[in-house]
Amino acid sequence: QAQLVEAGGGLVQAGGSLRLSCAASGRTFSGYTMAWFRQAPGKEREFVAAIAGRDIRTFYASSTKGRFTISRDHEKNTVYLQMNSLKPEDTAIYYCAAGNLGSVSLEPHMYLNWGQGTQVTVSS
Repeated sequence: QAQLVEAGGGLVQAGGSLRLSCAASGRTFSGYTMAWFRQAPGKEREFVAAIAGRDIRTFYASSTKGRFTISRDHEKNTVYLQMNSLKPEDTAIYYCAAGNLGSVSLEPHMYLNWGQGTQVTVSS
Protein backbone atom coordinates (compact mmCIF):
# COMPACT_ATOMS: atom_id res chain seq x y z
CA GLN A 1 0.00 0.00 0.00
CA ALA A 2 1.40 3.36 -1.03
CA GLN A 3 2.08 5.68 1.85
CA LEU A 4 3.43 9.20 2.26
CA VAL A 5 4.86 10.29 5.61
CA GLU A 6 5.75 13.91 6.33
CA ALA A 7 8.25 15.05 8.92
CA GLY A 8 10.12 18.18 9.93
CA GLY A 9 7.35 20.43 11.15
CA GLY A 10 7.61 22.41 14.35
CA LEU A 11 7.61 25.81 16.00
CA VAL A 12 9.88 28.51 14.62
CA GLN A 13 10.16 32.27 14.98
CA ALA A 14 9.36 34.57 12.11
CA GLY A 15 12.31 34.82 9.76
CA GLY A 16 13.45 31.31 10.59
CA SER A 17 13.67 28.18 8.46
CA LEU A 18 12.32 24.65 8.44
CA ARG A 19 12.85 21.72 6.12
CA LEU A 20 9.97 19.34 5.59
CA SER A 21 10.40 15.88 4.17
CA CYS A 22 7.94 13.46 2.62
CA ALA A 23 9.03 9.85 2.48
CA ALA A 24 7.15 7.56 0.14
CA SER A 25 6.82 3.84 0.64
CA GLY A 26 4.89 0.97 -0.87
CA ARG A 27 5.65 2.06 -4.42
CA THR A 28 7.94 4.38 -6.33
CA PHE A 29 6.67 7.84 -7.13
CA SER A 30 9.56 8.75 -9.41
CA GLY A 31 7.29 9.51 -12.35
CA TYR A 32 4.64 11.21 -10.27
CA THR A 33 4.09 14.87 -9.66
CA MET A 34 4.76 15.58 -5.99
CA ALA A 35 3.24 18.59 -4.28
CA TRP A 36 2.95 20.35 -0.96
CA PHE A 37 -0.31 21.85 0.20
CA ARG A 38 -1.18 23.54 3.46
CA GLN A 39 -4.30 24.18 5.44
CA ALA A 40 -4.71 26.76 8.17
CA PRO A 41 -7.59 26.62 10.67
CA GLY A 42 -10.85 27.73 9.07
CA LYS A 43 -9.31 27.94 5.61
CA GLU A 44 -9.33 25.77 2.53
CA ARG A 45 -6.37 23.63 1.60
CA GLU A 46 -4.08 25.66 -0.63
CA PHE A 47 -1.28 24.87 -3.05
CA VAL A 48 2.25 25.59 -1.87
CA ALA A 49 4.68 24.02 -4.36
CA ALA A 50 5.02 21.12 -6.76
CA ILE A 51 7.68 19.30 -8.73
CA ALA A 52 6.92 17.38 -11.90
CA GLY A 53 7.91 13.74 -12.08
CA ARG A 54 9.85 13.52 -15.30
CA ASP A 55 11.31 16.91 -16.15
CA ILE A 56 11.51 18.07 -12.50
CA ARG A 57 10.04 21.46 -13.30
CA THR A 58 9.02 23.26 -10.15
CA PHE A 59 6.01 25.45 -9.48
CA TYR A 60 5.24 27.71 -6.55
CA ALA A 61 2.35 29.67 -5.16
CA SER A 62 2.90 33.40 -5.38
CA SER A 63 2.97 33.54 -1.58
CA THR A 64 5.87 31.08 -1.33
CA LYS A 65 7.93 31.78 -4.43
CA GLY A 66 11.39 33.01 -3.57
CA ARG A 67 11.16 31.72 0.02
CA PHE A 68 10.36 28.02 -0.42
CA THR A 69 12.20 25.42 -2.47
CA ILE A 70 10.83 22.01 -3.42
CA SER A 71 13.17 19.20 -4.39
CA ARG A 72 13.14 15.43 -4.70
CA ASP A 73 15.54 12.55 -4.26
CA HIS A 74 14.48 9.68 -6.52
CA GLU A 75 16.83 7.19 -4.88
CA LYS A 76 15.34 7.88 -1.48
CA ASN A 77 11.80 8.24 -2.85
CA THR A 78 11.59 11.46 -0.83
CA VAL A 79 10.46 15.00 -1.50
CA TYR A 80 11.61 18.02 0.47
CA LEU A 81 10.31 21.51 1.11
CA GLN A 82 12.91 24.00 2.30
CA MET A 83 11.13 26.95 3.87
CA ASN A 84 13.06 30.14 4.55
CA SER A 85 12.05 33.58 5.79
CA LEU A 86 8.99 32.09 7.42
CA LYS A 87 6.10 34.35 8.31
CA PRO A 88 3.26 33.91 10.83
CA GLU A 89 0.86 33.52 7.91
CA ASP A 90 2.75 30.37 6.89
CA THR A 91 1.34 28.67 9.98
CA ALA A 92 -0.66 25.63 8.87
CA ILE A 93 -0.68 21.89 8.58
CA TYR A 94 1.48 20.97 5.61
CA TYR A 95 0.52 17.98 3.49
CA CYS A 96 2.49 16.03 0.93
CA ALA A 97 0.61 14.73 -2.09
CA ALA A 98 1.38 12.59 -5.12
CA GLY A 99 -0.41 12.39 -8.44
CA ASN A 100 0.21 10.59 -11.71
CA LEU A 101 -0.54 13.75 -13.65
CA GLY A 102 2.12 14.14 -16.31
CA SER A 103 2.28 17.81 -15.38
CA VAL A 104 1.38 19.91 -12.36
CA SER A 105 -1.99 20.82 -10.92
CA LEU A 106 -2.78 23.35 -8.23
CA GLU A 107 -6.01 21.54 -7.38
CA PRO A 108 -5.95 19.18 -4.37
CA HIS A 109 -8.52 16.80 -5.86
CA MET A 110 -6.11 15.92 -8.68
CA TYR A 111 -3.76 14.20 -6.22
CA LEU A 112 -4.76 10.73 -5.08
CA ASN A 113 -2.10 9.99 -2.47
CA TRP A 114 -1.77 12.12 0.67
CA GLY A 115 0.26 12.10 3.83
CA GLN A 116 -1.12 12.71 7.29
CA GLY A 117 0.30 16.21 7.54
CA THR A 118 2.84 17.97 9.74
CA GLN A 119 2.19 21.10 11.79
CA VAL A 120 4.21 24.24 11.09
CA THR A 121 3.79 27.12 13.51
CA VAL A 122 5.53 30.44 12.99
CA SER A 123 5.53 32.82 15.93
CA SER A 124 5.79 36.58 15.52
